[in-house]
Amino acid sequence: MISDEELTALMQAINNRYGLDFTNYESTSLKRGIIRLMLKHNMESIIELWSLVLKDNEFFLGAIDDLLVNLTELFRNPDVWINLRDKVIPLLASKSLNIWHAGCSTGEEVYTMNIVLETLNLLNRSSLTATDLSTKALNKAKNGDYSLITLKQYLVPFLKFFPDRKMEDYFDFKDKHATIKSKYSTNVTFKKHNLVMDPMNQKFDIIFCRNVMIYFDEKLKNSVLNLLHSSLKEGGYLIIGYYDIMPEHGKTLFGIYDVKTRIYRKLSPVNK
Repeated sequence: MISDEELTALMQAINNRYGLDFTNYESTSLKRGIIRLMLKHNMESIIELWSLVLKDNEFFLGAIDDLLVNLTELFRNPDVWINLRDKVIPLLASKSLNIWHAGCSTGEEVYTMNIVLETLNLLNRSSLTATDLSTKALNKAKNGDYSLITLKQYLVPFLKFFPDRKMEDYFDFKDKHATIKSKYSTNVTFKKHNLVMDPMNQKFDIIFCRNVMIYFDEKLKNSVLNLLHSSLKEGGYLIIGYYDIMPEHGKTLFGIYDVKTRIYRKLSPVNK
Protein backbone atom coordinates (compact mmCIF):
# COMPACT_ATOMS: atom_id res chain seq x y z
CA MET A 1 0.00 0.00 0.00
CA ILE A 2 1.09 3.56 -0.70
CA SER A 3 -0.04 6.25 1.69
CA ASP A 4 -1.25 9.68 0.62
CA GLU A 5 1.76 11.18 2.36
CA GLU A 6 4.18 9.00 0.39
CA LEU A 7 2.42 9.84 -2.86
CA THR A 8 2.48 13.57 -2.15
CA ALA A 9 6.16 13.50 -1.21
CA LEU A 10 7.15 11.56 -4.34
CA MET A 11 5.13 13.83 -6.64
CA GLN A 12 6.67 16.91 -5.05
CA ALA A 13 10.15 15.47 -5.51
CA ILE A 14 9.40 14.78 -9.19
CA ASN A 15 8.15 18.34 -9.61
CA ASN A 16 11.30 19.75 -8.02
CA ARG A 17 13.59 17.51 -10.08
CA TYR A 18 11.89 17.49 -13.48
CA GLY A 19 9.40 20.37 -13.40
CA LEU A 20 6.45 18.02 -13.95
CA ASP A 21 3.52 18.73 -11.68
CA PHE A 22 1.31 15.71 -10.92
CA THR A 23 -0.20 17.40 -7.86
CA ASN A 24 -3.77 17.38 -9.15
CA TYR A 25 -3.69 14.04 -10.91
CA GLU A 26 -6.23 11.56 -9.58
CA SER A 27 -4.46 9.87 -6.64
CA THR A 28 -5.88 6.35 -7.11
CA SER A 29 -4.65 6.21 -10.71
CA LEU A 30 -1.21 7.46 -9.70
CA LYS A 31 -0.95 4.91 -6.91
CA ARG A 32 -1.81 2.12 -9.35
CA GLY A 33 0.89 3.43 -11.69
CA ILE A 34 3.48 3.49 -8.90
CA ILE A 35 2.63 -0.08 -7.92
CA ARG A 36 2.93 -1.19 -11.58
CA LEU A 37 6.35 0.44 -11.74
CA MET A 38 7.54 -1.16 -8.50
CA LEU A 39 6.37 -4.63 -9.54
CA LYS A 40 7.96 -4.26 -12.97
CA HIS A 41 11.36 -3.52 -11.39
CA ASN A 42 11.01 -5.88 -8.40
CA MET A 43 11.09 -3.06 -5.86
CA GLU A 44 9.99 -3.77 -2.32
CA SER A 45 9.60 -0.20 -1.09
CA ILE A 46 8.74 3.21 -2.45
CA ILE A 47 12.13 4.42 -1.15
CA GLU A 48 13.84 2.33 -3.83
CA LEU A 49 11.65 3.91 -6.47
CA TRP A 50 12.19 7.38 -5.04
CA SER A 51 15.97 6.98 -5.22
CA LEU A 52 16.01 5.72 -8.81
CA VAL A 53 13.53 8.31 -10.10
CA LEU A 54 15.58 11.19 -8.70
CA LYS A 55 18.98 9.84 -9.78
CA ASP A 56 18.29 8.32 -13.20
CA ASN A 57 16.81 10.64 -15.80
CA GLU A 58 16.40 7.88 -18.41
CA PHE A 59 14.61 5.65 -15.92
CA PHE A 60 12.16 8.41 -15.08
CA LEU A 61 11.38 9.17 -18.73
CA GLY A 62 10.52 5.51 -19.20
CA ALA A 63 8.58 5.45 -15.93
CA ILE A 64 6.08 8.01 -17.23
CA ASP A 65 4.57 5.28 -19.42
CA ASP A 66 3.90 3.14 -16.37
CA LEU A 67 2.59 6.01 -14.28
CA LEU A 68 0.16 7.09 -16.99
CA VAL A 69 -1.13 4.14 -19.02
CA ASN A 70 -1.45 5.04 -22.70
CA LEU A 71 -4.72 3.70 -24.12
CA THR A 72 -5.34 4.06 -27.83
CA GLU A 73 -6.39 1.96 -30.80
CA LEU A 74 -6.87 2.18 -34.53
CA PHE A 75 -10.52 3.18 -35.13
CA ARG A 76 -11.26 2.90 -31.40
CA ASN A 77 -15.03 3.35 -30.89
CA PRO A 78 -15.77 3.30 -34.66
CA ASP A 79 -19.06 5.17 -34.17
CA VAL A 80 -16.98 8.26 -33.34
CA TRP A 81 -15.17 8.10 -36.67
CA ILE A 82 -18.33 7.39 -38.64
CA ASN A 83 -19.94 10.44 -37.01
CA LEU A 84 -16.91 12.58 -37.83
CA ARG A 85 -16.88 11.43 -41.45
CA ASP A 86 -20.61 11.70 -42.12
CA LYS A 87 -21.66 14.69 -40.00
CA VAL A 88 -19.03 16.69 -38.12
CA ILE A 89 -16.40 17.35 -40.77
CA PRO A 90 -18.94 18.21 -43.50
CA LEU A 91 -20.45 20.76 -41.07
CA LEU A 92 -17.13 22.56 -40.86
CA ALA A 93 -17.39 23.29 -44.58
CA SER A 94 -13.68 23.98 -44.76
CA LYS A 95 -11.18 23.45 -47.53
CA SER A 96 -8.61 22.50 -44.92
CA LEU A 97 -8.60 21.47 -41.26
CA ASN A 98 -6.29 21.98 -38.31
CA ILE A 99 -6.59 19.18 -35.75
CA TRP A 100 -4.95 18.58 -32.35
CA HIS A 101 -4.59 15.14 -30.80
CA ALA A 102 -3.84 15.96 -27.15
CA GLY A 103 -2.43 12.91 -25.43
CA CYS A 104 -1.86 11.06 -28.71
CA SER A 105 -0.02 8.15 -27.06
CA THR A 106 1.41 5.76 -29.69
CA GLY A 107 -0.33 7.42 -32.62
CA GLU A 108 -3.08 5.05 -33.74
CA GLU A 109 -5.74 7.74 -33.30
CA VAL A 110 -3.70 10.19 -35.37
CA TYR A 111 -3.41 7.80 -38.29
CA THR A 112 -7.09 6.90 -38.02
CA MET A 113 -7.90 10.59 -38.43
CA ASN A 114 -5.77 10.85 -41.55
CA ILE A 115 -7.41 7.78 -43.06
CA VAL A 116 -10.81 9.39 -42.41
CA LEU A 117 -9.62 12.66 -43.96
CA GLU A 118 -8.53 10.78 -47.08
CA THR A 119 -12.06 9.44 -47.55
CA LEU A 120 -13.22 13.08 -47.66
CA ASN A 121 -10.40 14.25 -49.97
CA LEU A 122 -8.98 16.38 -47.17
CA LEU A 123 -5.78 14.48 -46.36
CA ASN A 124 -3.44 16.73 -48.32
CA ARG A 125 -5.17 19.91 -47.16
CA SER A 126 -5.18 19.30 -43.41
CA SER A 127 -2.61 19.63 -40.64
CA LEU A 128 -2.44 17.48 -37.51
CA THR A 129 -0.61 18.28 -34.28
CA ALA A 130 -0.03 15.23 -32.07
CA THR A 131 1.24 15.79 -28.54
CA ASP A 132 1.99 13.67 -25.50
CA LEU A 133 3.93 13.86 -22.25
CA SER A 134 5.74 10.58 -22.95
CA THR A 135 8.80 10.72 -25.20
CA LYS A 136 8.69 6.93 -25.58
CA ALA A 137 5.08 6.99 -26.79
CA LEU A 138 5.80 9.89 -29.16
CA ASN A 139 8.75 8.06 -30.74
CA LYS A 140 6.56 5.03 -31.39
CA ALA A 141 3.87 7.30 -32.82
CA LYS A 142 6.37 8.97 -35.18
CA ASN A 143 7.58 5.59 -36.43
CA GLY A 144 4.01 4.41 -37.03
CA ASP A 145 5.21 0.84 -36.65
CA TYR A 146 3.02 -1.74 -34.91
CA SER A 147 3.23 -5.47 -34.32
CA LEU A 148 0.95 -7.76 -36.30
CA ILE A 149 -0.51 -8.95 -33.00
CA THR A 150 -1.49 -5.37 -32.19
CA LEU A 151 -3.00 -4.72 -35.63
CA LYS A 152 -5.03 -7.92 -35.40
CA GLN A 153 -6.69 -6.50 -32.29
CA TYR A 154 -7.76 -3.46 -34.33
CA LEU A 155 -9.36 -5.46 -37.13
CA VAL A 156 -12.93 -5.50 -35.77
CA PRO A 157 -13.31 -1.70 -35.37
CA PHE A 158 -11.45 -1.18 -38.67
CA LEU A 159 -13.93 -3.39 -40.54
CA LYS A 160 -16.89 -1.65 -38.94
CA PHE A 161 -15.68 1.58 -40.52
CA PHE A 162 -14.35 -0.03 -43.72
CA PRO A 163 -16.30 -3.25 -44.43
CA ASP A 164 -14.73 -3.57 -47.88
CA ARG A 165 -11.14 -2.50 -47.23
CA LYS A 166 -7.98 -4.26 -46.02
CA MET A 167 -5.29 -3.20 -43.57
CA GLU A 168 -2.81 -3.62 -46.44
CA ASP A 169 -4.36 -0.54 -48.05
CA TYR A 170 -2.93 1.59 -45.25
CA PHE A 171 0.07 -0.31 -43.88
CA ASP A 172 3.22 -1.80 -45.37
CA PHE A 173 3.48 -5.30 -43.91
CA LYS A 174 6.76 -7.00 -43.06
CA ASP A 175 7.69 -10.09 -41.03
CA LYS A 176 6.04 -9.49 -37.69
CA HIS A 177 5.08 -5.84 -37.93
CA ALA A 178 3.54 -3.24 -40.20
CA THR A 179 4.27 0.44 -40.79
CA ILE A 180 1.74 3.10 -41.71
CA LYS A 181 2.15 4.26 -45.30
CA SER A 182 4.13 7.49 -45.48
CA LYS A 183 1.32 9.58 -46.96
CA TYR A 184 -0.57 9.27 -43.65
CA SER A 185 2.25 10.84 -41.63
CA THR A 186 3.59 13.68 -43.78
CA ASN A 187 1.05 16.21 -42.49
CA VAL A 188 1.58 15.37 -38.80
CA THR A 189 3.71 17.33 -36.34
CA PHE A 190 4.60 15.28 -33.25
CA LYS A 191 5.83 17.13 -30.18
CA LYS A 192 6.13 16.76 -26.45
CA HIS A 193 3.52 18.74 -24.55
CA ASN A 194 2.28 18.79 -20.98
CA LEU A 195 -1.44 19.59 -20.90
CA VAL A 196 -1.12 20.62 -17.27
CA MET A 197 1.65 23.18 -17.71
CA ASP A 198 2.30 24.06 -21.35
CA PRO A 199 0.41 26.61 -23.49
CA MET A 200 -0.85 25.89 -27.00
CA ASN A 201 -0.42 28.76 -29.42
CA GLN A 202 -2.58 27.49 -32.26
CA LYS A 203 -6.28 27.40 -33.07
CA PHE A 204 -7.90 24.15 -34.13
CA ASP A 205 -11.09 23.01 -35.83
CA ILE A 206 -11.14 19.73 -33.90
CA ILE A 207 -9.40 18.65 -30.69
CA PHE A 208 -9.17 15.07 -29.48
CA CYS A 209 -8.54 14.60 -25.76
CA ARG A 210 -9.75 11.06 -25.18
CA ASN A 211 -9.39 9.22 -21.87
CA VAL A 212 -6.81 11.71 -20.64
CA MET A 213 -8.88 13.59 -18.07
CA ILE A 214 -9.62 10.38 -16.16
CA TYR A 215 -6.25 10.96 -14.51
CA PHE A 216 -7.13 14.49 -13.33
CA ASP A 217 -9.03 15.78 -10.31
CA GLU A 218 -11.76 18.39 -10.75
CA LYS A 219 -9.42 21.38 -10.45
CA LEU A 220 -7.05 20.07 -13.10
CA LYS A 221 -9.88 19.02 -15.43
CA ASN A 222 -11.21 22.58 -15.34
CA SER A 223 -7.79 24.01 -16.10
CA VAL A 224 -7.24 21.67 -19.05
CA LEU A 225 -10.74 22.36 -20.39
CA ASN A 226 -9.98 26.08 -20.32
CA LEU A 227 -6.88 25.40 -22.42
CA LEU A 228 -8.80 23.24 -24.89
CA HIS A 229 -11.59 25.83 -25.16
CA SER A 230 -9.15 28.66 -25.87
CA SER A 231 -7.37 26.48 -28.46
CA LEU A 232 -10.54 25.80 -30.47
CA LYS A 233 -11.82 28.00 -33.24
CA GLU A 234 -15.35 29.30 -32.82
CA GLY A 235 -17.75 26.43 -33.36
CA GLY A 236 -14.92 23.91 -33.17
CA TYR A 237 -15.37 20.38 -31.84
CA LEU A 238 -13.92 18.63 -28.79
CA ILE A 239 -13.93 14.83 -28.62
CA ILE A 240 -13.37 13.24 -25.22
CA GLY A 241 -13.12 9.61 -24.19
CA TYR A 242 -15.91 7.26 -23.24
CA TYR A 243 -14.51 7.12 -19.71
CA ASP A 244 -14.12 10.88 -19.33
CA ILE A 245 -16.74 12.79 -17.36
CA MET A 246 -17.41 16.39 -18.34
CA PRO A 247 -17.44 18.50 -15.14
CA GLU A 248 -19.97 21.27 -14.54
CA HIS A 249 -17.43 23.94 -15.48
CA GLY A 250 -16.90 22.22 -18.83
CA LYS A 251 -20.61 22.48 -19.59
CA THR A 252 -20.26 26.26 -19.58
CA LEU A 253 -17.56 25.99 -22.25
CA PHE A 254 -18.86 23.19 -24.45
CA GLY A 255 -22.29 22.12 -25.58
CA ILE A 256 -23.14 18.49 -26.31
CA TYR A 257 -23.15 17.72 -30.03
CA ASP A 258 -23.58 13.96 -29.69
CA VAL A 259 -23.75 12.38 -26.25
CA LYS A 260 -23.25 8.80 -27.49
CA THR A 261 -19.92 9.49 -29.15
CA ARG A 262 -18.82 12.10 -26.57
CA ILE A 263 -18.51 14.89 -29.11
CA TYR A 264 -18.86 18.47 -27.82
CA ARG A 265 -18.91 21.83 -29.57
CA LYS A 266 -17.34 25.05 -28.36
CA LEU A 267 -19.90 27.50 -26.99
CA SER A 268 -19.59 31.08 -28.11
CA PRO A 269 -19.52 33.85 -25.43
CA VAL A 270 -23.17 34.72 -26.07
CA ASN A 271 -24.18 31.15 -25.21
CA LYS A 272 -22.28 31.16 -21.94
